[in-house]
Amino acid sequence: MSDDTRPPVEDDLLPEGGARRLDDPRVVDPEVEAVLERRTDEGAQEMVPVARTATEREIVLTGGPWPDAGETMIVNMGPQHPSTHGVLRIMMELDGELIVRSRPVIGYLHTGMEKTGEELTYVQGATNVTRMDYASPLTNELVYSMAVERLLDLDVPPRATWIRMMMCELGRMGSHLLFQATNGMDLGAVSMMLYGWREREEVLRVLEEITGLRMNHNYIRPGGVAADLPDGWQESVLDLCDLVEEGVGDYDRLLTGNPIWLERTVGVGVITTEEALALGITGPILRSTGFPWDLRKAQPYLAYDEVDFDVIYTGNGDVFDRYRIRLFEILESARIVRQCVERMPAGDYRTQDPKVTPPPRARIDESMEALIHHFKLFTEGFKVPAGETYVAAESPRGEIGCYLVSDGSSRPCRMHIRGPSFYNLQSMGTMVRGSMVADAVAIVSSIDPIMGEVDR
Repeated sequence: MSDDTRPPVEDDLLPEGGARRLDDPRVVDPEVEAVLERRTDEGAQEMVPVARTATEREIVLTGGPWPDAGETMIVNMGPQHPSTHGVLRIMMELDGELIVRSRPVIGYLHTGMEKTGEELTYVQGATNVTRMDYASPLTNELVYSMAVERLLDLDVPPRATWIRMMMCELGRMGSHLLFQATNGMDLGAVSMMLYGWREREEVLRVLEEITGLRMNHNYIRPGGVAADLPDGWQESVLDLCDLVEEGVGDYDRLLTGNPIWLERTVGVGVITTEEALALGITGPILRSTGFPWDLRKAQPYLAYDEVDFDVIYTGNGDVFDRYRIRLFEILESARIVRQCVERMPAGDYRTQDPKVTPPPRARIDESMEALIHHFKLFTEGFKVPAGETYVAAESPRGEIGCYLVSDGSSRPCRMHIRGPSFYNLQSMGTMVRGSMVADAVAIVSSIDPIMGEVDR
C-alpha cells in the first residue's frame, strides 16, 4: 500500500521526524520472485483458489464429500493453546479450504483482573496488572503507576524515569523475541523457535538480575521503582544488547529472503490503514499499513523525547511486514537501552514522599515509627484524591491505557485497562477473509495476541 492511498490524517497527529520506512526486500532474488509468481510446484497442492461452478464443488474432506453446492461449513480453531497463542477460539465459516468469514471468541481465561484491581489498594495494584500482558509485564506496571501518580500529582525522580524507560525497552525486546520464536514455529521454521528462545532467555536473565523475577516483576510502582539497579548492571545490559543484535542479524538472514517464508507471508492477511484505524488497531499492525504511529514519538512520556530512535513502519500491511517491523523494533529498543546506560542520572530511584514511599529497610529495625509507617502503608495503603484519569503508553502490541477513578479512598472505585490485544484481535475478521485455512495460523501469529490481556 503506497503512501498516497492512505486516508487523510490530521498532520498534528503524526510524530515529527524519527520515522523510518523499511525498504521492501521481498523482490531481491530472481529465483525468489519466480517462486512468488508461480506459487505452486509440480506435484504440490494448488495454493491459488480457482473459481468453480456450483456443480464443480466436490471436494473430498475427511473421507466424505463436501456438503451440497453452495453450502459452507463452520469449524473451530482453538481454544486449545497451539497456534492460537492462548485460549482463543476462532469460529470459521469455510467454503472448501477458503475462509468465508471468521469470528474470535474470547472469555476462556476469565481472569477478571479489572474487578480484582478495584478490591486492591493502590500499593497492591501493580502485583495485579503485571499479570495481564505476561509477555510485557513492565509496560502494564508502568501505565498503572503513571495513572496513580497523575491522580496524586506526584513527580518521579529522573533516575526512576530513566530506569523505567530502560526496563520497558528491555521488556519490548523480550516480547518481540518471543514473537519471532513462536511466529517461526507457527509457520514451520522450528529453528527460529530455538534461536528466538535462546536470546529471550538472556533478556529474562538480565530482568531477573535487576528485579529479582523473570516475569510479573512488580518492579515499577507508584512513586518510582522497587529497588535501585544492582552492581554491574551496565556490563550485563550492554552485553545483552550485543547478543540480541547479533541474534537479530541471524534471524534476518534465516527468514527474510527464504522463498518458503516469503510464500507463506507475502500478501497474506492484508489490512489497510483505513480498516485498522476504524477498528482501533495500534502497534506494529497499524505501522505495517504505512501509518507511523507510536506513542513514544506522538505523545512522549518518560524521557522518550530525550533519546534518539526511529519509528519503524512499512506499507503493505501483510504478515511479512508485521514480522519485519518487530524484527527491526528489537534493534531500536537496543538503541534506546544503550542511551539509557550512557545517560542514566544519579539520585533517588523513588520519590521520598512518605505518604506513598515506605521507609528504608534499615530504619525499620531502628525506629518504632518507621515500623508503624511501613505496616500501615502495606496494610491500609495510601489515599488518592478523588478524580479520574487516563494514561496511555506504547506496549509491544500497541496502545495500552489505564483509566482510573478514585473516590478519595485507598482503593480505585473503577479501573479499566485498554489492552491492545483486545482491539487488535478485531483485525482477524478482515485479514482472513478469502484466505486459506493454513493462512489463518500465520495471520493469528502476526497479530501477536496475549490472551491474559484480552480476558482481563
